[in-house]
Amino acid sequence: MTDYSKRYKTLATNLIHAGAPHPNIEGAVATPVFQSANYLMSDEQTYDAVRYIRLNNTPNHHVLHNKLAAIESAESALVTSSGMAAISASILSFVKAGDHMLAQNTLYGGTQSFLDDDSAGFGFSFDNIDVGPGADSSAWEKSLRDNTKVIYVEGISNPLIEVGDLRAVVEFAKANNLITILDNTFATTVNFRPIEAGFDIVVHSATKYLGGHSDIVAGAVIGSTEHIDKVNHKLLHLGGSLDPHACFLLERGMKTLALRVERQNSNAQRLAEFLAKHPAVRKVNYPGLPDDPSHINAKSLFDGFGGMLSFYAKDDATAGRFLDSVTIPKYAASLGGVESLVVRPSMSTHLGIAPEERVRLGVTDDLIRVSVGIEDVEELLADFKQALS
Repeated sequence: MTDYSKRYKTLATNLIHAGAPHPNIEGAVATPVFQSANYLMSDEQTYDAVRYIRLNNTPNHHVLHNKLAAIESAESALVTSSGMAAISASILSFVKAGDHMLAQNTLYGGTQSFLDDDSAGFGFSFDNIDVGPGADSSAWEKSLRDNTKVIYVEGISNPLIEVGDLRAVVEFAKANNLITILDNTFATTVNFRPIEAGFDIVVHSATKYLGGHSDIVAGAVIGSTEHIDKVNHKLLHLGGSLDPHACFLLERGMKTLALRVERQNSNAQRLAEFLAKHPAVRKVNYPGLPDDPSHINAKSLFDGFGGMLSFYAKDDATAGRFLDSVTIPKYAASLGGVESLVVRPSMSTHLGIAPEERVRLGVTDDLIRVSVGIEDVEELLADFKQALS
């Protein structure tokens, strides 16, 4: 049996080398694509041990599972066919019919839609709670029930870029015997490692920063072996496995994660500082700004403030003109790639949420979300300046 468990001392080295068998097949430096649906049988004792793409146990899967576990300081990990596959499989692994869960009240639109539209069909209930900066954690007790099993939050919320008191979430969960699930897509492993902070399960939309090149759709679930085994069992039934070629692209993308995120952190900081002073901008959401409500939490938890920011233009018309005039960023959904992207969340990530609920959440038409890429920052600043003029 090939050993994929090798780990190294630092994040940067683990991103390059962890998980990969050494030497690779036929001496290949890069892990080959094992584009085979099935494999020869040997002495498998359980169904999960049968090697088959849907069972997430090909060599390409093993490399990623061990690399992801290594960089997140966890025992085990699992890749999935999308971020929503990771999120839904994780929730359904720990919340069954008759159970209840708590969820942050400012979530990625796809996650909130899953809870709004599908929780009743699966027989569980949920309550949204405020875990944003300045939230009163004692108020969470009011939503707690005898059958509450899970609390679900985001490290950096989408699209308002809020960082809550995540330590309080862990303390509350431990005191009430809840499983903690944190979506770490926006913060990335480079800036924050939730397992080290006491969270049970970490999910990523690996489509974003982990892949980093806007060319795959994938997800990841990371945690203890006990927890990941449960999620994997659920995923085998839901069928959300990742194709080996997508595994290959994800592994390749992850090798430059640290370099990319460091540049994106730096570019986003400069851009946020520029926007905060511009007369056409009403408000900037970025935890790297000292006066941002999330700054204290982010500074105490994170190694960097991330490549995501959002801002409110002074009015809807200004937002529209900006999107029509900006030339370097692409006007497209998704995030985390090497190229900068701009989008109106009210017309993309949160389009499936009722208009009145969007307004309550602060996702109005004058809100623009920016995924900052690795372009030259001076050119980015000049482009934003002309687009806002």
